[in-house]
Amino acid sequence: MAVYNKFQNFVEDLGNGTHKLGAAADVLKVYLSNTAPVATNTVKADIAEITAANGYPAGGSDIQNGWTEATGTGTLTGVDVVWTASGGAFGPFRYVILYNDTPTAPADPLIAWWDYGSAVTINAGETFTVDFGASVLTIS
Repeated sequence: MAVYNKFQNFVEDLGNGTHKLGAAADVLKVYLSNTAPVATNTVKADIAEITAANGYPAGGSDIQNGWTEATGTGTLTGVDVVWTASGGAFGPFRYVILYNDTPTAPADPLIAWWDYGSAVTINAGETFTVDFGASVLTIS
């Protein structure tokens, strides 16, 4: 199972109004990398993305985020993202990285990443699913 990790600057960016987590406000995306993130990374450009090819798109994919709040707890949701390798493989990658594709200053601020523990390559005809379960993250 992949392990969730938060980028430290996400907290500052949230407080400064950089992120508007509701679906109508900002587009949140996930992308794949084989470069180890560190908690102090701040923007997408800090962590190399794998090459777009064979069913994996440059910049990753929109999670179609939603935001709700109940009794003081905020919940970020997203739809599962599925990539299917077609015409060849894509990867290797080990990390799935969540970022905000909407702001321009800073451009593409980072939110979180998931570590899959070892490098993964998706061969032609195989799929890779980023499964968020009931929520991407909660803030209380």
